[in-house]
Amino acid sequence: MEQLEGRTAVVTGASTGIGRSIARSFVDAGMQVVLASQNEKRLAQAVDELAPAGKVLGVVTDVGDEASVQRLADATLEAFGAVHVLVNNAGVYAPGYAWEISREDWEWVMNVNLWGPIHAVRAFLPHLLEQPEAHVVNVSSTGGLMASTVHGPYSTTKHALVGLSKALRNDLALKQANVGVTLVCPGAVRTAITTQIENTGPGGVPRGTVELAPEVQAAWDSIITYTDAGIPSDDVGEMVVDAIRENRFWLLPNGEVFFPVFERELDDLKAGR
Repeated sequence: MEQLEGRTAVVTGASTGIGRSIARSFVDAGMQVVLASQNEKRLAQAVDELAPAGKVLGVVTDVGDEASVQRLADATLEAFGAVHVLVNNAGVYAPGYAWEISREDWEWVMNVNLWGPIHAVRAFLPHLLEQPEAHVVNVSSTGGLMASTVHGPYSTTKHALVGLSKALRNDLALKQANVGVTLVCPGAVRTAITTQIENTGPGGVPRGTVELAPEVQAAWDSIITYTDAGIPSDDVGEMVVDAIRENRFWLLPNGEVFFPVFERELDDLKAGR
């Protein structure tokens, strides 16, 4: 999908980090952009930032709620008449031992990270299929290709999003649809997600300080330190634009450092470990 100017994109989780970077790159490419986020204040700030450069619309959206995602689709069509690119970017964490994380937190992460993209695919794909060409971008993680310590819900959902993306690509090929799919698996990228544990929670309500076992907190702190030393999230937007234009499925921003880990897991698979 080389032609982006004048076309419409929807980006979830667009108020900060990678989502905001992607939205900004779309605006720079001449697209009309619908920004979706559950955080009304941050969403308004993102819209104010991007509005002078192009046509943007902010829609407060809880991606884990099917009706809310449908309202996002309706608002997009009402404002711009069509949609050509869908970016499923919204994502959250809930650290801890998998068996100690509350059901509420498990369901929250599942709803945002997995059901969010499912809701969006169901709401937007019929409209994407109406276009001469279109594209879906799913933002997973290198945590969707390997397991991360104390990240049970996150790893589970991001692995599932990899499977959803592969299945979607195959379904679209069977239908002979001119709709591309890009799967983004960032490595160490500096985003606001590393501070979201204090800023949000189930229902978008901030949880404040969360008590973790000392070894869990140490593991969590090391992940935050590593992530915060990564590339700026602003770098990812242009990478996504290039991947759409080149119709590339795989995109691993700053993910190459994890290749030895992938190779070890493949060796374990071959050895039956």
